[in-house]
Amino acid sequence: MLTAAAIGDLKRSFRGALLEPTDAGYDAARKVWNGMIDKRPALIARCTETTDVKACVNFAREHDVAISVRGGGHNFAGKAVCDGGLMIDLSPMKSITVDPSRRIARAQTGLKLGEFDQATQEYGLATPLGVATTTGIGGLTLGGGYGWLVGKYGLACDNVTWIEVVTADGKILECSAQQNANLFWGMRGAGANLGVATQIEYRLHPVTTIYGGPLFHPLCAETMRFYHEFSSHVPDELTTLGGATIGPDGKPAFATVVCYCGSPEDGEKLVKPLRSFAPPLVDMIRPRPYLEMQTLFDADLPPGRRYYNKTHSLRQFSEGAIDTVLKFTATMSPYPSMIGFQQLHGAASRVAASATAFPHRYPHHVVWISPVQDNPANDDSMVRWTRECWEAMSPYVDQGVYVNALDDAAEEGELRVRQAYGTNYERLKTLKQKYDPTNLFRQNTNIKPN
Repeated sequence: MLTAAAIGDLKRSFRGALLEPTDAGYDAARKVWNGMIDKRPALIARCTETTDVKACVNFAREHDVAISVRGGGHNFAGKAVCDGGLMIDLSPMKSITVDPSRRIARAQTGLKLGEFDQATQEYGLATPLGVATTTGIGGLTLGGGYGWLVGKYGLACDNVTWIEVVTADGKILECSAQQNANLFWGMRGAGANLGVATQIEYRLHPVTTIYGGPLFHPLCAETMRFYHEFSSHVPDELTTLGGATIGPDGKPAFATVVCYCGSPEDGEKLVKPLRSFAPPLVDMIRPRPYLEMQTLFDADLPPGRRYYNKTHSLRQFSEGAIDTVLKFTATMSPYPSMIGFQQLHGAASRVAASATAFPHRYPHHVVWISPVQDNPANDDSMVRWTRECWEAMSPYVDQGVYVNALDDAAEEGELRVRQAYGTNYERLKTLKQKYDPTNLFRQNTNIKPN
């Protein structure tokens, strides 16, 4: 229990707002992207600067208080908010500085992707960051960070050059390839276990207009085989995301979403096979601003809807995997519910597995089994359908999993945690023992120090 005296101690070293359950603004501050999440922290600390974060970490350690860390709050399992503990809310921390001559940006981790992109696009620059503007830059980056530019420029974590971190002992550390290099290595793929990132510096790349968007075909085995063949041979500049869903007419459909960061003329040639394979039901692939590409799913996946997800990684679209997708799509709730396939290839797949804590450096797709509903009465059936689909897919997938998509780790057990960190698990455990020996940072895909 947090006593009034203890909270008073925190207030004296804290510049931001501290919200208790009876305070105005508390309910709004505890809400996260997923409307299924209904957790009530004992205290919400709305941080304004790194020293606020330090004060919260020291307070939690000294008073043995459970903590969660909120950046964007865009997480299926609602890891940003906790019941009965302290929520360290970074969302007021939104400063960003762009240096167009050096092509770098330094940003506080309360920023969301859309806010970051707006700032860097003023100079015609971007870095690989997700596919939804409501995602926080911190959580996405610390777990790896897939996105539309992954083939050309790598993962979000591959473009990080510097991080400011508050560690479990209350120290504010700077880490880079030259400073605290081991911590820098671990933060890029397993950062939620090791500290609170308060600022991140990224390399930027010239990106303004892309050639991309979604194209839909009727869902069948042949379509999925074609998607696998097509996505397996695209150049670095073109990244795909596929998805089985239910179209507006109530019939199963397969979406192929592409993003080509090159000339529209070259992009049109590259996607020609998609158009000639079979007459598309809908074709929305065209030149568009990068900012528009980043907002493609925003209207369909806004904060407040009810989301659930389970995940796999998939190298090969085997006949068993395809049959499973066809079977479960037939009983899926309508779009935007989807069994999605997010591609990692190109530059991201050519980084050594040991170069960062993110280990899955081979061409594959992340499988997102992600229904969406609005009625709480459907929660149980939505969760049941997802788990049954996930189980049915299990014989056909890899023994690796993307940590940012792994939201059922508590019930799936230690094996899935090890699969998330792969060959880097033991090195990460050593880092955890050094930087967080008491497991203060545990509301995550947790590496236990002992």
